[in-house]
Amino acid sequence: MAHAKWTGVYPAVTTKFTTDDRLDIAEMERCFKLQTDAGVDGIIVCGSLGETSTLDFDEKIEVLKTALRVANGKIPVLLTVVEGSTRRAQALAEAGAKAGAQGFMILPGIPYKSEPHETMAHYRGVAKAGQLPVMIYNNPVAYGVDLTPEMLVDLAADPLFAAVKESSDDIRRITRIFNLMGDKMQVFTGVDNLALESLAMGAHGWVAGLVCAFPDETVAIWKLQQAGRMEEALKIYRWFQPLLDLDVSARLVQNIKLVEALVTGTNDRCRAPRIALSGSERTRIEGIVQKALAVRPALPKL
Repeated sequence: MAHAKWTGVYPAVTTKFTTDDRLDIAEMERCFKLQTDAGVDGIIVCGSLGETSTLDFDEKIEVLKTALRVANGKIPVLLTVVEGSTRRAQALAEAGAKAGAQGFMILPGIPYKSEPHETMAHYRGVAKAGQLPVMIYNNPVAYGVDLTPEMLVDLAADPLFAAVKESSDDIRRITRIFNLMGDKMQVFTGVDNLALESLAMGAHGWVAGLVCAFPDETVAIWKLQQAGRMEEALKIYRWFQPLLDLDVSARLVQNIKLVEALVTGTNDRCRAPRIALSGSERTRIEGIVQKALAVRPALPKL
């Protein structure tokens, strides 16, 4: 697929496992199809929500290939590249490109907290290895490495850097990025409960988490906002907010997998060391979902 500017809703999909801790390819195909049927604009595999740190190299490629089969060339599939060394990240980018990825979402070389010059060298090295469009993932809150707007401007000189997923938790960053960079890079919001605010500030898209459970509502918010139907978008977004808050948590994987299981009939199995929620915390999330489903809004015609 020739690269066009990425826009819209890009689910960061979850990775499904069997009871014996293997990849559940059939269940991923089913769940990914729920996303494409709802009209999402792209798919991102093997991200933080996709439990990438627990996946073997070959498993990441297998998840990518699964998403590519479901997407069937109609929407781009991005492979998340996050490795502890630039060398391993470059190897994954090369393998992902060979397997058919249409682009990458690249993270710093965590868990090491790199200095700015190291961070820039890492991104440039991985992009060069993959030779596909890159979405820069900036999440200083979670990973302790901040790609400032000034650093983004520097990277934007290379056409491989096509977009940034801005997850600094500072809504003012959106405007600063646009003021410094203009239209050199697409800007995505990466925090579910700041999504509509970011779109209102001009963000081109939303890398979403709770979309895994509620694809129709997520796509509706995006389309309504783009059409200038803000009041209708706000109504859905305000209903969605208690669920979107579950994305901003150290347990976002367990949270979102449980919501996804309750709403779409999948399972919430995780790969150790993560363990599916239990006890009072599971009951709390179930209560949030039950309350939301009881007043789930009818979606307007789009």
